[in-house]
Amino acid sequence: MSSSSARSETATAIEYLRTPLAIRARCENIFQAARADKLQHFAIDMSKLDAAADRVVEVTKKAYPTLAIPVHGRMNHFRVGGVDRVGELNAILAALPSPARTRAWIDLIMVSVLLDAGAGDAWRFNEASSGQSIGRSEGLAVASLHAFKAGLFSSDPAQPLRVDAEALKNLDPQRLADAFQVSDKNPLAGRDGRIELVRQLGHAVLASPEIFPGGRPGGLLDYLHDRADGTRLAAPQILAALLRGLGSIWPGRVTLGGVNLGDVWRHPAAGGTGETEGLVPFHKLSQWLSYSLFEPLELDGLVVEQAGALTGLPEYRNGGLFFDMGVLVAKHDGVTRDAHKPGDELIVEWRALTVALLDRIADPVRKKLGKAPEDLPLAKVIEGGTWATGRVLAAELRPGGGSPIQLVSDGTVF
Repeated sequence: MSSSSARSETATAIEYLRTPLAIRARCENIFQAARADKLQHFAIDMSKLDAAADRVVEVTKKAYPTLAIPVHGRMNHFRVGGVDRVGELNAILAALPSPARTRAWIDLIMVSVLLDAGAGDAWRFNEASSGQSIGRSEGLAVASLHAFKAGLFSSDPAQPLRVDAEALKNLDPQRLADAFQVSDKNPLAGRDGRIELVRQLGHAVLASPEIFPGGRPGGLLDYLHDRADGTRLAAPQILAALLRGLGSIWPGRVTLGGVNLGDVWRHPAAGGTGETEGLVPFHKLSQWLSYSLFEPLELDGLVVEQAGALTGLPEYRNGGLFFDMGVLVAKHDGVTRDAHKPGDELIVEWRALTVALLDRIADPVRKKLGKAPEDLPLAKVIEGGTWATGRVLAAELRPGGGSPIQLVSDGTVF
């Protein structure tokens, strides 16, 4: 095989691993191995899935009695505690033309999501304006919003409400720690990892001016407009752009042909052939970022289609739902006794089974709520939904409401 042919095959393999199709296919392989009782760490009890769906429906109806459920995106977290922080920022941005407002929202959301890989059980953000003490994902969202409004991510003091590459790649760790109120008494899990992730975002933006014109994450708006079919934009196009533009930011990952694959890990039951054999892609943060961009893109006039093509998010709330409801069964004591790293076979297994089970729980949840797939895509099932139910169960079962499986977070995965 010629070197050019080898490069072409590697490029094709990389593109495949960046697709929702690959995520589902590899996770399905691991799920089928679980059904055949061939996994090392988890077994599957599908008889418990209907009870899990009932619990999801219960939580969904309580949170959204009219079933007007939003997409599982970052914008919802900015509204935590009944405070309309979205409206407040929109009022500040009102003097800007529509595209500029949307670029500002994309700037904020991209940084906010990348800063949100699990806060740990102890950390809280105390918001002076509302008097709220907010933990976990919502606390990280609100902290990032206030840091954005203070101009922490802008290199131009005259234009604080923006994020630019220069500010990101030179971000002062202490300034970010101060903005997030991090201290010995208020520790933030994976602090150094998430700071480095944001710094690398700055380098990635500069390295891909075609995807991020203007040296800002918000330049993605222009790139996506160019690829839309009129006003219609397919959700997988958003994910593809993010994976292409942000691939270099992920630390210590599997590479192919010198290309960092990001949230892609090895598992013996993953299947596949050639260079992708044994590799399981998840792209959790990139997919959640895709979901989080739906609302601002639609405010700018784009209609996001094929939302159901993206997969469920393999993180500890969705995964915790299935474990706590007994759909996933530990095969040895080490599952809950030991702490595990993102690349450990056990964690890869858990995450893959979570993706496969989210697809399987969506239909019974829809039927119980009387909704069609087009009215309740997976991103809304999660929001209603599986993610919230995972949190409710954790609070009921464990002091502090932590994950049922201990995670050693580096701030870049969960």
